[in-house]
Amino acid sequence: MSHKFSSPARLALTAIVSAALLTGCGILGGSKKAATTKTVKTAPSMGVNSYLWRASLETLNFMPLDQVDPFGGVIVTDWYASPEAPNERFKANVYILDTNLRADALKTAIFKQTLSGGTWIDASVDADTGRQIENAILTRARELYIATVDAG
Repeated sequence: MSHKFSSPARLALTAIVSAALLTGCGILGGSKKAATTKTVKTAPSMGVNSYLWRASLETLNFMPLDQVDPFGGVIVTDWYASPEAPNERFKANVYILDTNLRADALKTAIFKQTLSGGTWIDASVDADTGRQIENAILTRARELYIATVDAG
């Protein structure tokens, strides 16, 4: 992708998301309805879809984890500042809402702060950033599912 970003942190985050999306090219295709009606059950040991869970952890593996609840389907990262942009930091909350592998079973919230005068100040996040993270997680979850089906 060749987008212009306002900061190296966004560029790094977008590069990671883009790599995940490019890895799954062809898997994400289809209509939104098709993506939201696919249902795949997980193993009974987790409270949420295991593919979405694993994909979420893999996609956000560069950020430190703060809270992780596989039964409630919540992943909360701690603040992450890229070495290239130490005056910006990001935090992500991921909610897996269902045991089915569906697009509407995933919700993300991305937060940003900037350092100003020694104090971290909340800043706006591009709405597309959350969608890119969700798409990267969904793409990876589908890859994990397909690998499981192909292996079986």
